[in-house]
Amino acid sequence: MSVHCSWNNRNKVLFIGSCALLLAACGNEDGAGPGGMGSNDEGNGETIQLNIMQGKVEFNSQFNELADQYMAENDNIQIEITSVGGGTDYFTQLTTRFSSGDEPDIFSVAGPNEIEQFQDLMADMSDTDAAAAALEGTIENVTHEDGRVDAIPYNLEGYGFIYNREVFEQAGIDPETLSTYEELRSAVETIDNQKEELGIQAVFALPGAESWVMGDHLANVYLSPELNENPIEAYNAETLAFERADEFQQMLDLQVDYSIEPVLSLDYSQQVEEYFSLGQVAMIQQGNWIYPTLEQMDPEFAESNVGMIPIPLEGYEDRLPVGVPNYWAVNDNNDDATVQAAKDFLDWMYLSDEGKDFVVSEFNFVPAYEGYEDLEISDPLSQIVYDYSQSGDTLGWVFTGFPTGYQLNEFGPNLQAYIGGEMTWEETIEASKEAWESMRQ
Repeated sequence: MSVHCSWNNRNKVLFIGSCALLLAACGNEDGAGPGGMGSNDEGNGETIQLNIMQGKVEFNSQFNELADQYMAENDNIQIEITSVGGGTDYFTQLTTRFSSGDEPDIFSVAGPNEIEQFQDLMADMSDTDAAAAALEGTIENVTHEDGRVDAIPYNLEGYGFIYNREVFEQAGIDPETLSTYEELRSAVETIDNQKEELGIQAVFALPGAESWVMGDHLANVYLSPELNENPIEAYNAETLAFERADEFQQMLDLQVDYSIEPVLSLDYSQQVEEYFSLGQVAMIQQGNWIYPTLEQMDPEFAESNVGMIPIPLEGYEDRLPVGVPNYWAVNDNNDDATVQAAKDFLDWMYLSDEGKDFVVSEFNFVPAYEGYEDLEISDPLSQIVYDYSQSGDTLGWVFTGFPTGYQLNEFGPNLQAYIGGEMTWEETIEASKEAWESMRQ
């Protein structure tokens, strides 16, 4: 069965996300491999090597710590982890590894495009305990009508404007009242007029060098309504209308006009580490995945001085974009022992007491599985995402249904050209419409 079939039963699909991130989020290629090579032959006591490739570098060190713990408890398992993200295109790297024969045993995928490309290589995960424990809405879009499950979710994530509580308080602004663009703009102007007194360099730090911040996350807010907040509709859409292009432009312009400059040379690391965590800007457009970095930079600041609010959207006020950023897949090309070992590790990671503690306390994940009711969410940003997901005040992620390479090669560069003055907004939108249609042919 092709992914097209399993993803087409829209009445059964409840999608809450993915961040390609890409993105998601940040960093450079970081291979950190504990253990050495072993035999992949049979499960008769011989060492089984699990090579894992995944696209979220921000929890790479913690992931390796967990792998070390698992190997200490299972001396016949060796695990090597490669984490790729941010400035390095994970999907291209993953495709290259499969093409070269250097196939990972466990790998991450994000959205219908990646799942379609790798579906024939993905083992059925329906027999895993993790699949059975996945929260409603997190796994339906990777489940076939016959019950086959292609992959299991990482976690839940959400994004918006992450703000410095102290700066907002000193400026006399209640962030919870900023539900509309007009309210947000007024607050931005108020903060900008007090920059010297507040001890900041700018209101925002917009990382224009990272096209995914604008082309995936910000664009998602304004494209979700016309695509019914459903990535499958995005995946099947032959055209884009950009019905809310004007709202999109004004929010992009607001961040550009009040950002640290030069915007186009500002990257993710500078945004999060150099400017926000050091108190040089009032807010940034990012998600709860940045918390481990903030904590590493300044634990007290991270714990007590950060909050997050939704990006204003007319008719969808106070709704935070929340979704599943990535899914874990197991390579079905391996022998049965290796496939089972991979499934066992993922089950242990999400459902054992040791694994659950790591997921919440070390990964800073918002869990996408049952059985975490007695565990406290470990950081304020993840708590906000959890609260929005529990209340249902969320906005769907459609950017994972974009054509493969659309944001990276077409849409993102068009937005950067607009910021740089090389294209008008009308030219930017028209070129992006044409690129979508061309890539859907």
